Amino acid sequence: MQSAAYSLSSPCSIPSLKPRKFGSRAGFQPIRVSSSFAAPERHEHSVSLPNRSWRLSSSSSLPLRAWNLVPFDSKPDRFEVRATAAESAGEGEKSGSLVKTLELGLLFGLWYLFNIYFNIYNKQVLKVFHYPVTISAVQFAVGTIIVSLMWTFNLYKKPKVSGEQLVAIVPLALVHILGNLFTNMSLGKVAVSFTHTIKAMEPFFSVVLSAMFLGELPTLWVVGSLLPIVGGVVLASVTEASFNWPGFWSAMASNLANQSRNVLSKKLMVKKEESLDNITLFSIITIMSFILLAPVAIFVEGIKFTPAYMQSAGLNVKEVVVRSLLAALSFHAYQQVSYMILQRVSPVTHSVGNCVKRVVVIVSSVIFFKTPVSLINSLGTGIALAGVFLYSRVKRIKPKAKAA
Repeated sequence: MQSAAYSLSSPCSIPSLKPRKFGSRAGFQPIRVSSSFAAPERHEHSVSLPNRSWRLSSSSSLPLRAWNLVPFDSKPDRFEVRATAAESAGEGEKSGSLVKTLELGLLFGLWYLFNIYFNIYNKQVLKVFHYPVTISAVQFAVGTIIVSLMWTFNLYKKPKVSGEQLVAIVPLALVHILGNLFTNMSLGKVAVSFTHTIKAMEPFFSVVLSAMFLGELPTLWVVGSLLPIVGGVVLASVTEASFNWPGFWSAMASNLANQSRNVLSKKLMVKKEESLDNITLFSIITIMSFILLAPVAIFVEGIKFTPAYMQSAGLNVKEVVVRSLLAALSFHAYQQVSYMILQRVSPVTHSVGNCVKRVVVIVSSVIFFKTPVSLINSLGTGIALAGVFLYSRVKRIKPKAKAA
């Protein structure tokens, strides 16, 4: 066993120790501590210590010289490394969560922005070019080109669709056509703000159609949330400066068509093995809508979207074409982004975002077109939108199960 020998020198007058002479400087003689395998000498006091080498000596500046002491156990070091790794992982998770939040915020911002552009450009075109069927066909045509490019360049995976699926999608495409067509008809007749105030009635049609065709009976909370929606729309309608019945009924028909599409989606696309994701389904519906509507537009309104006709009608050809294309691009973009958001959030969150979107569109259109709005009209619109927000919150409240 290793031992450490302390050599202690002192000038004390002990008979067994020989006194040593002090140097010229006052102070203590060095105290030597060394590790050795040899047995201690006769006049030295032995103390057993671990294998360490200490040197303590006196000096003029400091009585003791510092030493380095290495601990036996290195577990604290390992603990520190593990803690650092855990902290790094936590920071990585926080960073990833922040990126997802920023990405979602960007998508919501684009959703609202494309909606604003669509409604403004679409209204500007429909005010001077009174052919809503043709404009709807142009919007589906632009959407078809975008979808084809996405599939061609593998920006989105091209789906493999069976004939049975295509047959099931045809009714969805028909009501999609009607929903967009009636919206354009309403925008051509009344103010953008009024069209979207009426479209706040969508939850009402959703509840009625779901009860009729899906057997989904609403809770009392849902029914209660519909009251301010209906009351607000009525109040806004009776005080609307641009009110006319064709514009009003077109917006109501748009609500009916859009909510019929949602109900049909649930009723027809029920088999999991045949289900398509939302973006793929929307892409197929867009192409199918163009194929179905284009011949109808030509038959009903003729070939009007040409430079020759626009010039003969005294229109600015470049202005109408550019605004029509921008409206079509915004129309497809906002719906595409809407489905991208729906893949990332719950339907309730998406519904709340849709309510906020309608508020943003109404306010922006009022500011841009300088639409005259009375206090009562604003109050009615606000009540209707508050009802939509309330509906989106209470819709997730499930009825209590009856005891057996």
